[in-house]
Amino acid sequence: MAMGFTALAACAAVDSGPTVATEYGAVQGAVRHGVREFRGIPFAAAPVGALRWVMPQPPQAWTERSAVNFGPSCAQQKRFDLTQESNAEDCLSLNVSAPLDARPGEKLPVFFWIHGGAFVGGSSSLYRLDKLAREGRMVVVSANYRLGVFGFMPHPAFDAASNGTLGLEDQRFALSWVQRNIAAFGGDVGNVTIAGESAGAGSICQHLISPERVSGLFHKAIVISGGCLQAMPTVQQALTGLDAEPPTWKKVARSVGCDTDTAPASAAALECMRSKSVDELLTAQGAASHGIMAFGPSTGNATVPRSAADAVASGALARVPLMMGGARDELRLYVAYTTLFPPKEQRFDVDTLKKVWLPAFYGPKASTYDAIIAEYGAANGFDGAKMGSMASDFSPLVGINHCLYLKTAQAFSPWVPAIYQFEFADPNAPVLGIGIAKGMDPGFALGAVHSSELNYLFPNLSNTAAIDGPDLSLASQQLADHMVLYWSGFARTGSPEAAPLPAWPRYSGGATVQQLAPGDIRPYDAYAQHRCAFWSRMYP
Repeated sequence: MAMGFTALAACAAVDSGPTVATEYGAVQGAVRHGVREFRGIPFAAAPVGALRWVMPQPPQAWTERSAVNFGPSCAQQKRFDLTQESNAEDCLSLNVSAPLDARPGEKLPVFFWIHGGAFVGGSSSLYRLDKLAREGRMVVVSANYRLGVFGFMPHPAFDAASNGTLGLEDQRFALSWVQRNIAAFGGDVGNVTIAGESAGAGSICQHLISPERVSGLFHKAIVISGGCLQAMPTVQQALTGLDAEPPTWKKVARSVGCDTDTAPASAAALECMRSKSVDELLTAQGAASHGIMAFGPSTGNATVPRSAADAVASGALARVPLMMGGARDELRLYVAYTTLFPPKEQRFDVDTLKKVWLPAFYGPKASTYDAIIAEYGAANGFDGAKMGSMASDFSPLVGINHCLYLKTAQAFSPWVPAIYQFEFADPNAPVLGIGIAKGMDPGFALGAVHSSELNYLFPNLSNTAAIDGPDLSLASQQLADHMVLYWSGFARTGSPEAAPLPAWPRYSGGATVQQLAPGDIRPYDAYAQHRCAFWSRMYP
C-alpha cells in the first residue's frame, strides 16, 4: 500500500528540472505547475529496526537522486473510508517548491508546512505546494513525521527525553535540514515561517511552548485550527493512564504479545516491541483508539518541557509573530462522521442530545446540559449543522473551537510581538469528496468545516494521493487568491499585508478577528459570534 500512496501524485505534466546540491547529495527535481519542485528528499535515516522509537538520525549520503515523486507516507491506517493506508516506516522525507522566476542570489521567505491528521494520519504527499510558491513568491517546504504508535505513544521502555514525542522531533530535524540546505533552493534561512493545520497546528503549539528547543529554527508561525491552551497529558499521565482504562501503550503491547507487567521498561520489552511488524502495530493501534484524538503529544519531557498553561504563566514562549484561527463550522465535520459511521446517530431531539451529543462534546457534566440547550434553543428543533456549530463555538474536550482560539490569543498576546487572528467563513467551501468520502452525505449543511480552508492554499486537495479534489467556484477561488496574498505577506514581513486587500488589524479582542469570506473580508467580533461569554460561565 505504501507505493500506492505516492504513485498518482506525479500525474501532472512534468518537465526536466534543475539539480540542487544538498548536504547529503544532489537532487534532480522537475518543473511542474509553473514552479521548480523537489519531492521525496530524505532528511533522516529510515527509523526501522534498532532506530524504531529512536530520535531521528542523519540519512546515508548519495551522489545524485531523483526528486520528482513524493516519498512514501508514514505508517497509518485508512480512516473515514477516505484516507489511504501505508505500512512504510522509511518515510522521513520532505518536499521543496520554489518560484521559477527567482533571481540568482534572491532570498525568498520560507514557508514550512506541517500536515494534520489527528497525529495518526496524513502526509506531505497530499499537498500541492505550487500555488503558495508561485503566487506567494516563497520557497515552500513540507515534511513527513512519524505518526501514532511510532511517533506519539509513550512507553516505559522508550528513551525518557523524547518519550511519546518523536513525531515532534522529526519535525524539528526537518527544520534543522532547512537551516542547513534551503539557501541552495533560494530560501532565506533567517525568514522561516512554520504553518500547520489540526494536528499540524497542535504540533506548532508544542514548538511554541518549548522555546529553548526550537531557537533559530523558525521566525513566525501560523496556527490553523488548533487551540494551544488545550491541556495535553504529561508523559507520566500517559504512562499510567488518566482513567480506569489501561494506558494506550499497555493496550498496544498486550495486543501484540509484549510484556506489560513483569518488566515493561526492560530492554527485552523494547526488543519485543521492535520485533513486531508494522501491520501488527497498526492493528493494535486501531484497537486501542477511541475518540477524535487517541494519540498526540505529551508534555514534561525534554521535547516539550512544560504545559501550555505553565508556558503562559512564565512567559516561556517562542517570541515570534503569530497568525491563528480556524474554520467557522469546524466540528460539523465530526458531527457528520458520527452520523455516517457507527454509531450512526442521526437524531437530535433533547433526549438524544443529553444521552449522546452533549456527553461527546461536553463530557459528563450533566448540570450544564439544560443551560446549553436553553442558550441554543435546542428544544425547538436541532440538526447536525446546529450541533456542529455549537460544538465549534466551544467544547472543553476538543481543542478545535473558537472560544479556545480566542482564549489562546489573549493569553499569548503579552509574550509575542503580534497576533493576527482569522476565521475562514466560506459557506460554500467544498467538503463532499474531500473531507467526506465520495458518495457520502450527512444530509445537513456543512459550510466551512474543519480543514475546508486547505483547498484554498493547496489546490485540488482530496485527502488522497490523487490530489483530484474539485476546482473552487469563481467566488471561492478569488478568496483563495486573497488568502495566499495574506499568508505570504505574513511570511515575508510578520504582518499579513496584502494591499489593496482590506487591512487586517492586530488582535486585541473585540472586533479584531479577520473574517475571510467571499466578497466579505473584514474585522468582526468572533467572541460575540461564538457566545464565548456564555461558555466561560459554563466552563470557567
